[in-house]
Amino acid sequence: MKNKNIVLVAAVLAVGAGAWYVNHGTGTHAGEGATSARHGQDGQQGKGGQPPAVVNVVTPRREDVPVLQQANGTVTPIRTVDLHPQTTATIREVHIKEGQFVQAGQLLFSLDDRADRANLDKARAQVERDRAQLADLERQYQRSQDLFAQKYIAQSAVDTLRAQVDQARATLQADVAAARASSVATSYTAIRAPMAGRVGGIAVYPGSLVQPSTSLTTVTQLDPITVAFTLPESSLPALLAATRHGKVEVQALPGAGLAPVKGVLSFVDNTVDPTSGTIRVKAEFDNRETTLWPGQYVNTKVTVQTLKDAIVVPQNAIITNAQGTFVYVLDQDPHRAYSAHQVPVQRLHAFGLDAAVSGLTGRESVITDGKQNVRPGGKVRLAAEMDKGAEGGNRGDKPKAATVAANQG
Repeated sequence: MKNKNIVLVAAVLAVGAGAWYVNHGTGTHAGEGATSARHGQDGQQGKGGQPPAVVNVVTPRREDVPVLQQANGTVTPIRTVDLHPQTTATIREVHIKEGQFVQAGQLLFSLDDRADRANLDKARAQVERDRAQLADLERQYQRSQDLFAQKYIAQSAVDTLRAQVDQARATLQADVAAARASSVATSYTAIRAPMAGRVGGIAVYPGSLVQPSTSLTTVTQLDPITVAFTLPESSLPALLAATRHGKVEVQALPGAGLAPVKGVLSFVDNTVDPTSGTIRVKAEFDNRETTLWPGQYVNTKVTVQTLKDAIVVPQNAIITNAQGTFVYVLDQDPHRAYSAHQVPVQRLHAFGLDAAVSGLTGRESVITDGKQNVRPGGKVRLAAEMDKGAEGGNRGDKPKAATVAANQG
């Protein structure tokens, strides 16, 4: 029994000694490994510092940049005529259909003209009677002058006949004017198109009684056609300057996949709207294909200015902060080490993904991607050169892999 207790105590001591060795020995080695790793990291940071930023660069391009103003506009016809009869009558015949294109002077409606033609014939007959009376009086006056020369009649008789001739002439002129008036009234019974255009809805039919207040139809001119829109008053000086140098181009985008329609500025209002701070303008377009339709809403673009030979860079290369607006430009030293510095620029006009700027010569290498990691004077690396190096390394690894495979075979 005593021997068993001694063996049990020895076993417990052995287990405790092993546990102590494992815990303390492992802790010592782990501490040493952590210390070594920490020293290694500190050494690496102290040796290398912050790595160079990887960037992409572009070269600015030079081009003529149009300065555009965009606005929503409404298609408005140059002329729209609402046709009314000028006399009270009944419709005798309708010569057109709704929506038909007509030419200037084309006959549209015929009214009942029987009474008007009768009056015209009566007026013409009265003119012929007056002419006959005037001719007779002129003959009598001529004979009276001959008789007076032979002292057969008195001077008073000659004067009386002369007055009758003058009166007959005045009556003839009055009746000729009345005949012309009757002819004009008769012409009102034939209603013609005042211009070329498209006919609207027709609400009268043969036999309808119409009056001067009755609307027969409308004729709208579609070619050419105008688009009315407004521009901010800030663009007015450039717009007026452009009009003094020639025609100002305007584009209208009808939508629905249709190509833009080009026209020219035709009207600038003489007053700026003080409520909205805008000015009303119009542009005229050729509309032979009837791409634009009256009342249609379209997007318009007007070229108020053209920046000649402007320097253009991507907009994502431009940085704006509390220091101002600038771009990062690439520098290269003789050892082919790249760095970057700031160049202040001014954004003249932005369009799409690009912008026209001032402050550059056009020969710089402007940093685009990766600029957020760049610091003034900091080192940078070109992503294009890194890609080339990686491709070269991959091409160099292939022969080694083939050799290993051959050795294994």
